Amino acid sequence: MAELAAAVEEAAAEVESANGRPADPQVRALVAALPERQRLVLFLRYYAGLDYRQIAEALAIETGTVGATLSHAHAAIRRALEEIQR
Repeated sequence: MAELAAAVEEAAAEVESANGRPADPQVRALVAALPERQRLVLFLRYYAGLDYRQIAEALAIETGTVGATLSHAHAAIRRALEEIQR
């Protein structure tokens, strides 16, 4: 999975470069701090535009695990942003 994670990071940088608008450095740092699986699922959902079934197939996990992983990632980012704003 480490090779996939490295490919995901490289692809995310390419997408940001192609869009001409890099991600907010603060958000990028928060995403980078997430566990590998959460980073992968976030990328596949929001950068690659895959649906839950496609993500589950790509990562060989259950569809429900995709939803739970996204939920945990969103919650972690939300908590971190709230902490920063305090």
